[in-house]
Amino acid sequence: MDKLELRERLAEGTITRREVSRAMAAAGVAALSIPLLAAPARAGGEITYFTWAGYELPDFAQAYVDKYGGTPNYSIFGEEEEALQKMRAGYRPDIAHPCTYSVGRWRDAGLMKPIDVTRLANYPDIWDDLKSISIAHADGQVWFVPWDWGNSSVLFRTDLVDAQYLEEESWGILFDERYAGRLGVYDAVDGAVIVAALYAGVADPFAMTDAEIETVREIMNKQRPLLRFYWTDQTAVEQGLASGEIVASYAWNASVVALKKQGVPVKYMNPKEGILTWVCGYMMLKEGPGDEQAAYDFMDAALAPESGRYLIDEYGYGHSNRKAFDLVTKERLEELSISSPEVLFKQGIFFQPIEPSIREKYIEMFEEVKAGA
Repeated sequence: MDKLELRERLAEGTITRREVSRAMAAAGVAALSIPLLAAPARAGGEITYFTWAGYELPDFAQAYVDKYGGTPNYSIFGEEEEALQKMRAGYRPDIAHPCTYSVGRWRDAGLMKPIDVTRLANYPDIWDDLKSISIAHADGQVWFVPWDWGNSSVLFRTDLVDAQYLEEESWGILFDERYAGRLGVYDAVDGAVIVAALYAGVADPFAMTDAEIETVREIMNKQRPLLRFYWTDQTAVEQGLASGEIVASYAWNASVVALKKQGVPVKYMNPKEGILTWVCGYMMLKEGPGDEQAAYDFMDAALAPESGRYLIDEYGYGHSNRKAFDLVTKERLEELSISSPEVLFKQGIFFQPIEPSIREKYIEMFEEVKAGA
């Protein structure tokens, strides 16, 4: 993808957040250097929202648009660590949109301020499991407000796998020799290594001992020849499943939506070993230059059930407001495999920060597995 195409897709909102970093690197564009097209002038309340690509749609905060006559200024990032470094270098938006595994690092950088949740009318309706995430709280204050959540799990062809996986869903399908050459795994520590650790029954996949890492290495060495590919672009998963080239792969909710729109017979697992869950949301900048009330109005508008309905129906991701689920049909929620959020939260394994020295061990082991060492 060249620079012109990258800019066009950013402007159109047709590029996913996980594609941004890869596309920027391939095009030779520095991450964080491309703002979205300027929003129209407004009567007041102008703020800047620092977020992933794809979240710049007015439908996500319609009440704010109605009140202020337009959307906020949008600025995108492709990766949270780079976003943090840009803010450390002096960039000052008003609201940012990280995920839970980055919250502690962002807060500890001294750039953020606590959020007064009493100013958010929709805050009481956030799922309790999301409000109570420990990383969101520190020093008796709230630093992070959940907004969107989703899963990492197995997406599989229901017509091409053994009936056992329709009856008992398991990460084990990605290690099943019967499907050699027809499996896919995400080419990342947070994908391949964590999944293998779950399948191995490791107590804490995000803080493995050296012995546990070696156990996982053995499992991954056996898995490697079974894979069609380690993937970095989820479109490869969607194309592979649609054609039958692969029968199962690690995937995200958005691929469920895309393939079902095409009529491909797929199902998204809730594995018995636990489904992986990510949660992203809002933090406020200590020195944000915009109107503080407008920033709260934007967050509250995004937390509204109507905003959640749009997120669920169009993107296939879960919304933090439980009332949003009442606005989506049961059939649609079942189709997206998010009809029982509380069950998913209880069984789900929330992504956690990995201590840097441990992550380095994971990376080294994973690279050796891929190299066949």
